This record gives sequence, structure tokens and C-alpha cells, in this order.
Amino acid sequence: SPTGRHWGGLFSAQPKGHCPMENAPAPANSAADPLDASFDIIARQDQTDAAVAALRGDVDEVKSRLDKVARAASRPAMGAAAAAPEVKSFVDGYLRRGRETELKSITGTPPGDGGFAVPRQIDAVIASRLAEISPIRAIAQVVQTGTGGYRKLVATTGVASGWVSETAARPETTTPQFAEIAPPTGDLYANPAASQTMLDDAAFDLESWLAGEIATEFARAEGMAFVRGTGANQPEGFLNTIKATAEDSVRAFGAMQYIGTGSATGLGTALDGKLIDLIHALKSGHRQGAVFVMNSTTLASVRKLKTVDGAFVWQPGLVEGQPDRLLGYPVIEAEDMPDVAGGAFPIAFGNFRHGYLIAERSATSVLRDPFTNKPFVHFYATKRIGGKVLDSNAIKLLKIEA
Repeated sequence: SPTGRHWGGLFSAQPKGHCPMENAPAPANSAADPLDASFDIIARQDQTDAAVAALRGDVDEVKSRLDKVARAASRPAMGAAAAAPEVKSFVDGYLRRGRETELKSITGTPPGDGGFAVPRQIDAVIASRLAEISPIRAIAQVVQTGTGGYRKLVATTGVASGWVSETAARPETTTPQFAEIAPPTGDLYANPAASQTMLDDAAFDLESWLAGEIATEFARAEGMAFVRGTGANQPEGFLNTIKATAEDSVRAFGAMQYIGTGSATGLGTALDGKLIDLIHALKSGHRQGAVFVMNSTTLASVRKLKTVDGAFVWQPGLVEGQPDRLLGYPVIEAEDMPDVAGGAFPIAFGNFRHGYLIAERSATSVLRDPFTNKPFVHFYATKRIGGKVLDSNAIKLLKIEA
């Protein structure tokens, strides 16, 4: 039939196995769905916020740890709740119980004979307290040495110079001369004792007690040596040097200049004028940083001095921590200075940072001795210290003489 022929022709016109729908155009998919794109943006934003929050949490944690470290570092080393392992081992192991393991010997002899090095934290506390209560140490030049002997070269003459024209020859100038300063040294020791009951008491602050006892005894002994030490197995005091009345330009190196009071038995009637002479006998370069040194008995007499119009020449410190002043210069009390007496040198004036040298070994050693004085335990502490006048031109003396 026609219909059949039509359909037959239709089917016969197409290749075998071919579907007419295969040539139909695909639906357009070039642009993404706007709703899906908005969801993607929100998801990415949520991921970014989560990453930022995690990063902020890490930063806050690091900051918290740094704050803890800073607070721990600001605590005092002595008496702290959490002591350094070195200090804890030394105090709890050696000082309290006598264990000698993992301790550093500072001598070539057997450790039990020579003693053990004090940890740096405790040694720093001893040095700090020494500077506070030892008057000469606080104003002198202090050097730390690794050996018992220390030497320093000091120029006794300056370097010569001259003037020439632009094209003139430069003649050779003279070479400065040097002198060697070798401070006499000696072993300074202290031997405080504590009962075993005190050591067994965990609440007893053994570190602070030991540091305070050592510093107090060291300050008493070295204070005397720095002023009037003989130089035989101890420092040579600045009062134990050669003295002369000649000025700096003609006096031999190492000799110290003094000025007499005008009275054979006392400070005289014109002490204020003599003190002014003493000040200006010192070169201007040394006067910057110069101080008066005397004991409390001499200081009591000096404080009564008045000017012509009745005003005291003494100027008390108006601010806490500021020293009292005499004629504009600080006054240091050193009880080892001699009293006012015929032939004595009760007052010194000078720049001790330039004039007096203290050389010491950096380590303090402690030997625990529980046997000598039972039931007490002794702590034998030693330190090698030396001292000597470095520049005799930087210190002047006032002598009781007519």
C-alpha cells in the first residue's frame, strides 16, 4: 500500500542500524547554573574562615607559650619555685645530701679536696650582693680572669704628636712607655655552718642563706684588703702604696700624692679649703666620676663643716638611691679607712674606676664538710681575688700632718 511503501521507503532510505535520534542537536550546557555557583562561593568562604580561625588559634597558643617563658625568665634565680636543673642538682644533691656525682671540680686535685664550682646562678647572686655591701668593689674596676695570675700594661707616658705643613716630612714621634700591673692575689674563704636538721628541712632556703653568708664574709674581708692589704697572699690596698707630695708631672709612677691637713693631730681649722685643694689636685679627666672615701667617724666630723655664711657643705641625697655629696661629689663610707689620728690618711678622693684594679677568678668553689664539727655541716667557700692601684694619678689622699 502507499502507506506501506512510504514507511518502507523511509526505512529503506536509512542505513542499517542507524537511529534517527542520533543526529538530534545536544542541549546547550555552556553556562553553569547560577544557583550552583553561589553555593560554591559560600562553601569556599566557609573553608577560608575555618582556616583563618585555625591559624588564629595557633598564633594564640604560641603567644601563650611565649608569655609563660617570659614570666619564668623574669623570676629571680634564687629562691625560685622551679630552679634550673644545675642549681637543683647542686643544692639538693650536694649541699643537702653530699652527693658528688655530676659536679664540676675546679682544681687539679681530687674533687673532694678542692671543692666544687658553684652554679652560675648562685655565683651571680654572690657577686651582686658583694657589689652592694663591699664599698670599694662598687667603685673600682673589676675584671674576671680564668687563671690565678693577671697582668695589665699601663701607659706611663702619652703618645707624642706634632704639627707639619701639607707637604712636609713627618718626623718619627717618641714611643710611649709602659708599666706592668700585676695585682697580688690570695684565696679568700668563708666557712659558714648549718645543722643537719636545717638541711633536711625542705622549707629552708639553702641557696639564699649560703649566698648571703658567703657574700657577707667576703665583703668584710676584701673591704679591708682593698684599703690596707699588705699584698702578701692578699690584695695590695691603695693606702699601702708609696706616697709623696709631688705633683703628677714629677712624681714617680706608682707613688700616690697626698695633701696635709695643717694639723698634726686633727683635720685642722681650714678643712674645707684642704678638701678643695684635694679635689683640684686631681686632673679634670679623673674628676668625672670621682668620689670621697672615708669611714663613718671621719664622716661625722666632715658633716659639721660650714661655709662662712653658716651653710653646711654637706649635701644629703634628696632622692632614694642617690648618694650624699660633699662639695658636689658623692661620699662612700668604707669602715676600713683609718680614723683621724696623727700620720693617718682618713680621707681619699679619686676616680677608683681608673685608679684601682680588682682581678678575680670567675668561679667560687664550695667544699661540704660534715665531719669536722658534728652535728654541723660546714660549707668551705673559696675565691681567688687580687687587687692593686692601677693609676696612682687617679687617687689623692688627705694626711693628718702639720
